[in-house]
Amino acid sequence: MSHTVKSGNLGYPRIGGQREWKKAIEAYWAGKLEEQQLHEQLTQIRLNNLQQQRDQGLEIIPVGDFTYYDHVLDMAVMFGLVPERFTYNGGEVPLDTYYAIARGNKEATASEMTKWYNTNYHYIVPELGARKPQLTVNRPLVAYREAKEKLGIEGRPVLIGLYSFLKLSKGFNEATEWDHWVSQLLPLYIQILKELIAEGTAWVQFDEPSLVTSVTNEDIARVKAIYEKIHREAPEISILLQTYFEAIDRYEDVVSLPVAGIGLDFIHGGDGNLAALRKFSFPRGKTLGAGVVDGRNIWRTDLYRQAELLQEILTLAPDADIVVQPSCSLLHVPVSAKQEQELDTVLHEALSFAEEKLDEIVALSKAVNQGIESVKSAFENNRIALDNLAKDPARNRANVSAAVQKISAEPAVRDSEFVVRRKKQKEKWHLPVLPTTTIGSFPQTAEVRSARQKWRKGEWSQEKYDSFIKEHIQKWISLQEEIGIDVLVHGEFERTDMVEFFGEKLPGFAFTKGGWVQSYGTRCVKPPVIYGDVDFDQPMTVKETEYAQSLTNKPVKGMLTGPITILNWSFVRSDLSREQVAYQIALALRKEVEALEQAGIEMIQVDEPALREGLPLKREDWNGYLDWSVKAFRITTSTVRDTTQIHTHMCYCEFHDIIDSIRALDADVISIETSRSHGELVHSFEEHTYDLGIGLGVYDIHSPRVPSVEEMTSMIDRALQVLDPELFWINPDCGLKTRGVEETVQSLKNMVLAASKYRAKESAVSTN
Repeated sequence: MSHTVKSGNLGYPRIGGQREWKKAIEAYWAGKLEEQQLHEQLTQIRLNNLQQQRDQGLEIIPVGDFTYYDHVLDMAVMFGLVPERFTYNGGEVPLDTYYAIARGNKEATASEMTKWYNTNYHYIVPELGARKPQLTVNRPLVAYREAKEKLGIEGRPVLIGLYSFLKLSKGFNEATEWDHWVSQLLPLYIQILKELIAEGTAWVQFDEPSLVTSVTNEDIARVKAIYEKIHREAPEISILLQTYFEAIDRYEDVVSLPVAGIGLDFIHGGDGNLAALRKFSFPRGKTLGAGVVDGRNIWRTDLYRQAELLQEILTLAPDADIVVQPSCSLLHVPVSAKQEQELDTVLHEALSFAEEKLDEIVALSKAVNQGIESVKSAFENNRIALDNLAKDPARNRANVSAAVQKISAEPAVRDSEFVVRRKKQKEKWHLPVLPTTTIGSFPQTAEVRSARQKWRKGEWSQEKYDSFIKEHIQKWISLQEEIGIDVLVHGEFERTDMVEFFGEKLPGFAFTKGGWVQSYGTRCVKPPVIYGDVDFDQPMTVKETEYAQSLTNKPVKGMLTGPITILNWSFVRSDLSREQVAYQIALALRKEVEALEQAGIEMIQVDEPALREGLPLKREDWNGYLDWSVKAFRITTSTVRDTTQIHTHMCYCEFHDIIDSIRALDADVISIETSRSHGELVHSFEEHTYDLGIGLGVYDIHSPRVPSVEEMTSMIDRALQVLDPELFWINPDCGLKTRGVEETVQSLKNMVLAASKYRAKESAVSTN
C-alpha cells in the first residue's frame, strides 16, 4: 500500500498577530491612510501570512483566501455584482464602492450581512439583481502570481464554488432562476480556470460548504451539471472540492463528481464522514483532504488519536493521495498562542491557535510518512499537555458534575402555567396597557469607557469606580422616570461585552490577551474560553440592580445574558458535550436569578440573542439542539415565584422557523429585534399564534436618526392587528449602548408618546 501524504491548509486568519489588518483598514476609512498606503500595508500582511505557513513546513498553501473585508463580497465584486443603488459602470470595482457595499454610504444602504453557516463569522450577502455579471479581475490568478513571484510559493487558489455562492446569495428566485444564473456565472468560473491553466496552476480549491446542509435530489443534479461542465471545459486543472462544518449526506454523489480531490471534515460531522468512508470507501486515484485538526476551536489536537484516525483513513482509501489539513479555514481561530503567557500554565500549554495548528498538521503528516518516532517529542509534549488539562481541578468540580447529572434527569418548569402567572403579575405590578421598557443598556459614552479603563489599569480605586457607576445609574433612573418609561433598567454602565462581563465572574472561564478573531469586516472579538466546570462564585449583578431599584418606586429589571448565548459566543471545552456545558452555565445563572429575586428584583431579563445561531446545519438535527437549549433557559429561570416576571430578548431570526421553541422557553415577556424586518415578523404571527407577553422593537437602534412618533405608532398598529394588546409591550429593538445620549432621550420620549397615543385612543373607544 503506497501513499503520498502531504500537509496542507485551507485558509489563514487575515487580521495579523496584532490586528494590523483591522488598524490599517480603519485608518483608511478615517482618512489617515491613502489608498496606495493601504494596499502596501495589506500586501505585507498577506505575504507575511504566506511566509509563516511556508516557514512552518506546510506543503500546500492556499492563496486568494485573504480579503480587504469579506471573502464572499470579494466573489461578488469579482463578478461585477454591485447592487444597482451604488454607482458602478463596469470594470474592476473601485475600493470605495467595495466598502460602500459592505458599510453603506450617504446615498445607499449597505448590503445585508448574515452568519457564515453555523460559525460566528458574518459575510456580506451577494445581491444578484439585474446586472449582467462579468469577470472584472481574476482574483485567484492575481493571488497565485503574487505568491509565486514574490515568495516562490506555488500556491493553491481558493474560490467559493458556484453552488455555494448561489446558495449564499439573494435577489433571485431559486426555483425559477437557478439555471439562468448558472448560465451567467459558470462561463466566468471557467474563464478563471483557463487563465490559471495558462499560468501553469496545477490545483485550485473550490469551497462548497453548502454541500453539508440538507441537500435535495435537485440540488445534487445541479451540482453534477456544474462540475461536469467545468471538467469538460477545463480538464487540465485539478480541483479540490472542499466541504466543511459537517458531514456530507450525499457522499456517493459528491465523491463521484469529476474533480481530482474531495475535502472532508473529520472533526465537525466526522462520525458521518467516517461512516460513509467505511461503507463506500473512496474513489481510486483521487486526493482526499482529511480535515483532522479542528479549525474552529482553540484546543490542542490529540495527536496520538488523530494519527490513529489517519491510519484508518489510509486503510479505507488505499488508492488515494492524502492531504492532512484543518477541518476548515483557520480564519475562525486566533493567530498565535505565544502571547498568552499570562494564562495559567496548564491552560496555556493546552491552547492551539492558527500557528500551533499548522505545527500539528505538519507533525501528523510526518508521523504518517516517517513514523511517530520521527516526531516523538512533539507527540509526547502534546500528550502531557492534554493530560494536565484533563486532571486540572478546574475541570473536576464534583459539585458541578453532580448538579448537572441531577438536573439532566429532571424537568425544568415554573410552578404555574403562564395564564396563572399572568394574573398574579397583573395584580402585583398594575402596569398600563402597552407598558414601555428598554432592552437593558444605555449609551456608553467616552467618559464611561475612559473610567472603565482607568479602573482596569489601577488608576482608579474600586471605591471611585463604584461611585462613578452609581452616578450614572442615578442619572439614567431619573431620566427614565422623566421620560415616563414604565419598567426601568440600571443601564449596564459597568459592563463591556454581554458575555465577557459574566465570564469574568464565573469560575471555569478564562480570557486571552490576543485571542482575537474576525466577526465581520474589521470587527474583531475576543471570545471567552470555557476551559473548566462553570460554577457560581458570588452575585454578579445584584449590587448595581439593587441600588437602581432603591432610587425608584417603578420596577427595575435585572439583566443577565442567557446560557445559550454565553455558550455560542465562547470557545468551548471539547471534552464535554455542548449540552452539558450549557447546563453548567444555566445552573450558575439560576443562582444569580435567585439572588436577584431575594434582593427584591422581581422582573429579570435573561437575554438569548444567539439562540438561533447555534442551530445545526441539517434541519433533522434542529430538534435535539432546540430541546436542550430551551431546557437550559428554563433551568436558569424556572425556580422563581409566580409573581416574578421573566423577560428575554432575541434578535430577529426567521422567527417562524423556531416559534414553538421560543414559546417553550416559557418567558413571561419576550422582546424581539424586529424594526428592520417588522412586517415579516408580524406576518409570521398571522400564521402562528403567540399567547405570551411580547414586545416587537418599534424603532431601529442601529441608526442614529430619531424616529418620529408617527413611525412608531404605525408599527404598533400593524403589530396589534395580530397580537393581543393585553400582552403587548413597547420597546426599542435592541440595547442602546452604542447610541448618543441626546438621540436616545428623544427617541425614548417619542416611544412613550406613541404608547400614550394608543392608550388614549383605546380609552376613548371604551368610554364611548
